[in-house]
Amino acid sequence: MCYKAFLSLVITICTFTAAAQGTIGLREIINYEKQHYNAGAQSWDIGQDAQGRVYFANNEGLLSFDGVYWRLYPLPNKTIVRSLEFGSDHRIYVGAQDEIGYFSPDRSGKLGYTSLRNFLPEGDRKFADIWNIAALDSSIFFNSDSRIFRWDRHKVEVFKAYSTWLYMGQAGGRLYAQDVEKGLLAYAKGSWESLIDKKSLPKGLHVISIITIGQDSCLVTSQQNGLFILHAGRLTPFTAAGLDFSADLTLTGAVQIDDETFIVGTYTNGFYVISKKGQVVENLSKREGLQNSNIRSLFLDRNHNIWLGLDSGIDFIAFNNAIKHINPPIMNAGSGYSAIIFHNKLYMGLSNGIYELPLPHLKDLSYAPNAFRVVAGGQTWGLFSVGDQLLAGKHEGFFRIKDDREEPVMRGNGFWTFQPLEDIRRESLLVAGNYHGVRLFAAGPQGFEDKGNITDFSESARFVAVDDSNTIWVSHPYRGVYRLPLSTTGRAAFKLYTDKDGLPSALGNHLYKVKKRIVIATEKGVYEYNPRIDRFEISAYFKEIFGDQSVRYLKEDPSGNIWFIQEKTIGVVDFSTYKPSIIYLPELKGKILSGFEHIYPVNDNNIFVGGEKGFYHINFSKYKHNNHPLSVYIRTVKAIGRVDSLLFGGYLGEAGEDRTQGKVIPSISHHWNSFHIEYASPVFAQESNIEYSYILDGFDRSWSGWSKRTEKDYTNLPAGAYTFQVKARNNLGNESAVNTYSFTVLPPWHQTPWAYTIYIVAGICLAYFFYRRQQKKLLAERSRHQEEKKRQAYLHQLELEKSEKEVVKLRNEKLESEIVFKNSELATTAMHLVQKEEFITRIKGELQHLEKVGKDKGDSGEVKKILRSLSEEEELSKEWEQFSVHFNKVHSDFLIILKEKFPSLKAHELKLCAYLRMNLSSKEIARLMSISVRGVEISRYRLRKKLGISTETNLFQFLFDLQRDGLKG
Repeated sequence: MCYKAFLSLVITICTFTAAAQGTIGLREIINYEKQHYNAGAQSWDIGQDAQGRVYFANNEGLLSFDGVYWRLYPLPNKTIVRSLEFGSDHRIYVGAQDEIGYFSPDRSGKLGYTSLRNFLPEGDRKFADIWNIAALDSSIFFNSDSRIFRWDRHKVEVFKAYSTWLYMGQAGGRLYAQDVEKGLLAYAKGSWESLIDKKSLPKGLHVISIITIGQDSCLVTSQQNGLFILHAGRLTPFTAAGLDFSADLTLTGAVQIDDETFIVGTYTNGFYVISKKGQVVENLSKREGLQNSNIRSLFLDRNHNIWLGLDSGIDFIAFNNAIKHINPPIMNAGSGYSAIIFHNKLYMGLSNGIYELPLPHLKDLSYAPNAFRVVAGGQTWGLFSVGDQLLAGKHEGFFRIKDDREEPVMRGNGFWTFQPLEDIRRESLLVAGNYHGVRLFAAGPQGFEDKGNITDFSESARFVAVDDSNTIWVSHPYRGVYRLPLSTTGRAAFKLYTDKDGLPSALGNHLYKVKKRIVIATEKGVYEYNPRIDRFEISAYFKEIFGDQSVRYLKEDPSGNIWFIQEKTIGVVDFSTYKPSIIYLPELKGKILSGFEHIYPVNDNNIFVGGEKGFYHINFSKYKHNNHPLSVYIRTVKAIGRVDSLLFGGYLGEAGEDRTQGKVIPSISHHWNSFHIEYASPVFAQESNIEYSYILDGFDRSWSGWSKRTEKDYTNLPAGAYTFQVKARNNLGNESAVNTYSFTVLPPWHQTPWAYTIYIVAGICLAYFFYRRQQKKLLAERSRHQEEKKRQAYLHQLELEKSEKEVVKLRNEKLESEIVFKNSELATTAMHLVQKEEFITRIKGELQHLEKVGKDKGDSGEVKKILRSLSEEEELSKEWEQFSVHFNKVHSDFLIILKEKFPSLKAHELKLCAYLRMNLSSKEIARLMSISVRGVEISRYRLRKKLGISTETNLFQFLFDLQRDGLKG
C-alpha cells in the first residue's frame, strides 16, 4: 500500500520548474580550494566519525577536517584513496589501488595505517582501484572491478566478478551489488543472490548509488539512465520535473536529506534537491557559488549539512542553516536598505532600485522561487506601508508604488521615512522625514496634499517617530534629539535635547519606537523621555536587558521580541522563554549595512535584514531549534623543545569512537615542560558561534574567559600532575561536555622520590653528623671552657701563689734578713762571749800571777775578791745553753731537728752545725770554738762522717735542706 501511495505521488508531478529559477534564499557555501587543505584536487568519498570530524578519500591519501584544522594521512604506497567507510569496530577502512586496510590510533592518539593486503591470497593482490566500501554487521566489503573482498577481522573472503563488478553498496541493512552479466544482486547468507537479472534491467544501466527512501523502498541512481525506485525486486523509473535524464546529464550519487527530500549529484550541473513528489526544489551549481559543477562525491553530515567532493576542491553547503543570503543577479549586488511585504508581494529597496517578488504560500519565504523584477531604479532609503498605499523614500524624492511602478509625489528633495499621525480634525496626516526637516502631508482620495515643513526645523530627519500624543520626535546622530509637538493647527516650536538634558552625549543618538515607547539607542544604553522633569533618563526596562552597553538599532517583531544591533553584530531579545534571553547571530557580523541598519521581521520564520550585498533571511524559529549536540575534542598535545614531540594526536580508542583518555597518563621529562594544545568543535559553518573555555588543573586557578581561540600554550610548567580541560559553548548558550587530557611532568632526577629518599637519608646523616659535630664542638667548647676555667683558676692560683710566694719571699727575705741580723747578733754575742771569756781568762791569769807575787796581804785579799768575781763572771759561759735556745727560735728548732736526726752528735758538734747554719766562716768558727782553723776543718770532716755525706756535698746546703725537710715533715 505504501508503494502504491508513493507511486501516486510520483505520478502527480507538479509542473513548476524550480530548477530553472532556483530559490531566492541562497545557502551559505564555503569553498575549500586545494591550497586550503594542501592535498589532492579530487575527493572520491566522504565520511564522518563519532566526534564530528569529516574525512575525505583524496588523491593524496586520507584527508580529515575538524572545522579548524586539516590533516592528511598518505598511504604507504602513495596511491589514490578512492573510498572509505567506518566499521562497527570504529576503524576507518580505506581502499586504494591494489591496497586495502584501515586507520586506527596508536598509543599516542595518532592515526596509523594497517594494511590488510597480506591477508589476501597471493593471486588476488592485484585488483586495481577499490571504488566502494560497505559495512554490514561486523564485516567490511571492498569493491574493485574484478573482486569483492569480505573482511571479518580475521580473514579475507574473495568474491570474483562473473564479468565486472560495477557497483556495491549498503542500504536499509542490505548489501547490493551490480555485475555486468548477472545484473543486480544482494548479499545473503555468505553468497550473492540475484535480485534483478541483466535482461530485466534498463539497457546500459550502471548503478552508482542505492539509498533508502521510505520503509520498504530504495532510490537507485544510475550514471546515465536517471533515477529508479527499487521495490519488491522491481525497478520503476522516478521522474523529476524539469530534469531530462535522456540528455547528457551524468549522475554521480544521491543522499537522503529527510523523509521528504534527497539530493542528487551530477558531473556537469552541480546537485539537485528533489522531493519525493518529484519536484526539483533547488539546484546549486557554479552559478550559485560552487567552485565548479563537477561533483565526484557528496555527503550529508550529522547536522544535515552537505559536503561535496569536486573535480577540483571541496565545498561545504550549510544546508540546514537558518540564515540565507538573498542576492539574485538582477539586484547587481546592491546594498539592502529596506524590505516590506505589501499585497502578498515582497518589495526590496536597494542602493540601485526597488525590486518586487510575488510570494507563494510558503512557511519559509526563502524557498520562494527567484522571480524578482525591477520596479524602479535609483537609491532607495525606505519602503513604508501607510494605509493601503506603499510609499518609497528615495534620494530623488517621495514616491508611491502603484501597479508595479513608481509614481512621484514630490521630487527635488530626498525623503527618508514616513510615519502616520492619528486623525486630527478628521484628516489623515503623514509625517515625512526628509533631507531638510519634517514635512506634513494630508492623505486624500486624489493623493497627498503637501502641508509644508513643521516649524522652522530644517535638520536632516532620518530617524522619526510619533508618540501617543502625536508629538513628533526626531534624532540627529550629530546634534541630539528634537521634540516637535503639534497643536491643532499642526504647527509648534521645537526643542533640542542633548547631554545637558540627560542624554549621555549629543552624538550617536538613534530614535525608535519599541514596546509603544519612544526610546533613544545610545553609546551608553537605551534612554527614555521623562515628561515630568522634561529630561531623558536611562530606561529602567531596557537597563535590565542591555545595561549601559552601546546599542545602535532596535526593532520589535510581531512576537514581541526585540531585535537589535551592537558593534555590527545582530542579536535578539527572545521573550518566548520564562526569562528573556539574548541570542546573538555572529554569522552576520560584518555583513549588515553599517550606518543604515534595517531589520524587517514578518514572523518567527521570516526575518529580513539589510546587507552590504542584498539581504539576509533568518528563519528564527529554525535557528533557535537548530540546537545540535555540541562537542569539543582535544586534537593535539605537543611538548615544545628544540624538536617538538607529539604527545597526543587527537584520537582516543579507535578512530571513530568518542571516548575518554582512560588510565594511560603519559609522563614527560622535565626537559619538555612547555606544551602546545589545540582543540576544536566540529560544528561546520558555525565557527563564529563557538567559544571555548579551558583550565589546566594543577596550574590554573580558575577557568579562562570564553574566547574563540582554538589553541593554548603553557611554558615552563613545574613538575607535577596536570589535567587540561576544555569546553565549548555556542551563541544560544549551550555548553558541551568537558573534554580532558592528563599528563605528568616528571621532576628532574634531583627531585624524584628516590632523590628525596636519598636527600632524607643524607639529611638524617648530615643532621646526625652535624649533631655529633655540634656535640663534639659543644663538648670541646665545654672542655675548652673548663680548661680555660681551670687555666684561669690555675692562673688565679698562680697569681695567688705568686702573691703568696711574693709575700713568703718578702717574709722570708725579711726573716732571712732578720736571721742574718740575728745571726750577726748571735755571732756578735758569741764573739763577745768569746772575747769576754778570753778577757776574763787573761785577767784571771794576770791576777793569779799577781796573787802569787804580791807582798801585801791586804792587796792579796783584794785580789782574791776580784778572782771570785771573775769566777762568777766565768760561770756566765753557761749562757751557751741560753744561746742555743735563741738559735733554735731563729732557725726553726734547727738544733732539735738535727739532734733528732742525728742523736749521736755531741755538744761541740752541734755547736759547729749551728755555726755552719749561720753561714760563718771557718775563721769565725775557730774563734768561737777557741780552736784553730785547722781544727775547724778537722771538725768539719768528722762532722761529714757522722752525718753520712760526701765531701762533694755542700755542708751548708745539706743542713739547710735538713731543716726544710724537717719543717715539712
